[in-house]
Amino acid sequence: MVEFRPALENTGIVFVRFDLDPPQRIAALVQNRIEIPLRTSLQGGEATVEMIEHIMAALAGLRIDNCEVWVNSPEMPGCDGSAQPFVAALESAGIESQPALRERLVVNGLVRVGDDQCWVEARPSENDEFSIQCRIDYGPSGPIGRQTISVTVTPDTFRSQLASARTFILKEEAEWLRSQGLGTRVTYRDLLVFDNDGPIDNALRFTDECVRHKTLDVVGDLALVGCDLVGHFVAQCSGHRLNAELVGGLLAEVQTVSSMRQTA
Repeated sequence: MVEFRPALENTGIVFVRFDLDPPQRIAALVQNRIEIPLRTSLQGGEATVEMIEHIMAALAGLRIDNCEVWVNSPEMPGCDGSAQPFVAALESAGIESQPALRERLVVNGLVRVGDDQCWVEARPSENDEFSIQCRIDYGPSGPIGRQTISVTVTPDTFRSQLASARTFILKEEAEWLRSQGLGTRVTYRDLLVFDNDGPIDNALRFTDECVRHKTLDVVGDLALVGCDLVGHFVAQCSGHRLNAELVGGLLAEVQTVSSMRQTA
């Protein structure tokens, strides 16, 4: 179960494990990230929250920065594999503006992590915006192939272009996860599992749904910076670990300035 609760100004995003006694609070910041394959996870004390990237993407995509996320288990619900159910829940509750000034992180130089094959970088924005170009490469043939998308991230573009794009994995990856005891309750109808012929028992929502979902993940992972972002981000076959490394690099390299923010 996930409950989104209002938070005071300057709270940030905080996960609350209310199934524990006493309840444990975990700030959604990169310094609390722990490495678990194929998902973004946080730890505070002995408590963890896992697979938070879609929740973080929904909050960041809607420009909500003060919110308590109350959960009663370490793993977040997968829903349909996208951020859309969380967007719908947040919008049904309503979004309220707060008068406090919030920091934003402005990219003023090139910051890059990764290698020649897989990398992600931040560049200054020419238009004082938060924009992402994302590329994936599964070879010149096959059901996924090579896909690229560029989007300036605003609440409107997040809703229409990214929120409903679902998690995708290859069939062999799905089988490995199940062998590790992960995703045992998930079926082929719950996310996009690709074999050589395309999605198994499922249909695409966009012809380039895979790269749209990777862009959604970038939005969620970059939100662990803890403030607004102004810059142009380029991700080449990146994943959660590299996205988090970039956040660390940004925090070390760029300046912060104040701007207005919103809360749920």
